[in-house]
Amino acid sequence: MKISAHAVGNMLGAWQEGPGPAHQRLSDRLRLLVLDGRLCLGAALPSERDLATALGTSRTTVGAAYRTLVEHGYLATRERARATVRLPHDTPSEPRSGGDPSTIDLSFAAPPAPSEILHAAFATALEQLPRHFGRHGYDRYGTAELREAVAGWYQRRGLPTAPDHIMITNGAQHALGLLARTLLSPRDKVLIDHPTYPHAIRAFTDVGARLLPVAVGPSGWDPVHLLAAGRTARLAYLIPDFHNPTGMCMPASVRRRLRLACPTIIDETMCDLALDGADPEPFAVHVPTAVSVGSVSKSIWGGLRIGWIRAVPSVLERVVQTRPATDLGTPVVEQLATAVLLNEHRTQRPDMLRQLRSRRGALMQALAEHLPDVHAPLPAGGVTLWTRFPDPISSRLAAIAPDHGVTIAAGPRFGVGGAFERHVRLPYTLPSDRLAEAIRRLARAHLAFRRGATGSHIPAPVA
Repeated sequence: MKISAHAVGNMLGAWQEGPGPAHQRLSDRLRLLVLDGRLCLGAALPSERDLATALGTSRTTVGAAYRTLVEHGYLATRERARATVRLPHDTPSEPRSGGDPSTIDLSFAAPPAPSEILHAAFATALEQLPRHFGRHGYDRYGTAELREAVAGWYQRRGLPTAPDHIMITNGAQHALGLLARTLLSPRDKVLIDHPTYPHAIRAFTDVGARLLPVAVGPSGWDPVHLLAAGRTARLAYLIPDFHNPTGMCMPASVRRRLRLACPTIIDETMCDLALDGADPEPFAVHVPTAVSVGSVSKSIWGGLRIGWIRAVPSVLERVVQTRPATDLGTPVVEQLATAVLLNEHRTQRPDMLRQLRSRRGALMQALAEHLPDVHAPLPAGGVTLWTRFPDPISSRLAAIAPDHGVTIAAGPRFGVGGAFERHVRLPYTLPSDRLAEAIRRLARAHLAFRRGATGSHIPAPVA
C-alpha cells in the first residue's frame, strides 16, 4: 500500500516543534507513527523529494530522517523502490506491559464491575432463559425484554421511546460500525468532535469516509462552526454527554441550536456519569431525528458487551439488512441480565459516582504534586481527565512510559492530522493509591524523556 506525501504530512502534524535538529525531529515523529500503527507495516512511504515538498522542508532533512529510520530498523529500502515500513526484530508486537502485572494501565478508562449487582442480574437472567429455548436465538433487533427496558430507560430520562425504536448491539462500538456501514459510502464526509473517541474514528475511516473535525475547545462546542460543517457533511458524530476524552457536557442552550443539516449520531455511553450537576437531557429531546447510541460499558462494566441504537424504525430496518455481514445477533443471557439492570435503575449508582469524585480529586492532587506544569481542567462527568503538557511530547512519552511501569493513551489517538501531541488522557477509575503511584511513575518517565530517553513500546489498546 502506497501512502501519499499529503497523507503523511497530515499524520505528522506540527513535527517541527521540539528540541534537536529537524531531521531528528522528523525521524522521531515518523518512528512514533509506526509504533502507533498509523503508518502500517509494509506501507510504502513517499519519495524523499515528494515528502520534502509536502512538508515545506529540504530533501536533505527528509533523507537524513529516512536513513535514521533504516539504521534503527523502522524502514526497509531497496534500489529504485519506495522505502517500506517495518519493525525492528527486537521490537515486541504487543506492549511489554501486557504481561507485567506490576504495570499500571491508564490506557483503559472503565470502572470495575459491581460484583454483587452483576451477579444478581445474571442469576435472574438464568431463571428467565428457559422461556427463550423454543426460539432460534438469532434476533437481529434484540430480545423484547431488553428493547422494552432500554425504551423505559429513555422514558425516565424524559424522551418518549417505543421498543420498536430500539436495536440491541454488541456494545456501542458495534453500533457505530453498523451505522457507518449502513449510512456512509466511500468519500462521504463525517463531522466529528475534535478530539473524539478513537474507535469512532476507525469505524468511519474503515468505510472510506473523510473526517471533518470541529474543535471542542476549552469553552466547549462552537454551534456556528458545527452548523457550517454540517452543511457539507453526510453524517455527524457527537459526544455531548461527558465527552470522551474531555469530560465536558454540552449545555442545553447549545443542544437546542444544533439542528444540523445532516443526520446526527449521538454517543450517550457516558450519560449516567454526572459528577457535578444534574444529569443531561437526551440530545434527541431537542433534535428528534438524532440517532442515539448507548451502552452499559461505563455505567456497569466493560465486560458486559451490550449496547443499543435508538432511531426511527426506517433507519433500523436499513441497519438490520447490514447486520448479518458482521453478526447474527447479541447473546441472549447478557441481554436478559442487562434488562434486569436497567429495570432496577442500576446504571445510576450513587456509590460509584461518589467513588469517581473521590478518585478524580486524588488524580488531580497527584498531578499537582508530581507534574505541576500539566494543566488538567475539572471535567463535569465521565471517567477521564484531558491533560495538557507544556510541550508536544505525548506520543514519545507513551513510548517510554511502560519502561517506568505505566501505560498511557497519547493525545493523537483521539484526533486526526497529528493533533493533540500536548495532551494525554488519564482515567480516574483506579483506586486512589494506584492513581497516585501511576502519576509518580509517569513523572519519572517524563524526567527520563527530558534527559534524552527514547522508547520503543507499541501503544496499548484504548477503551
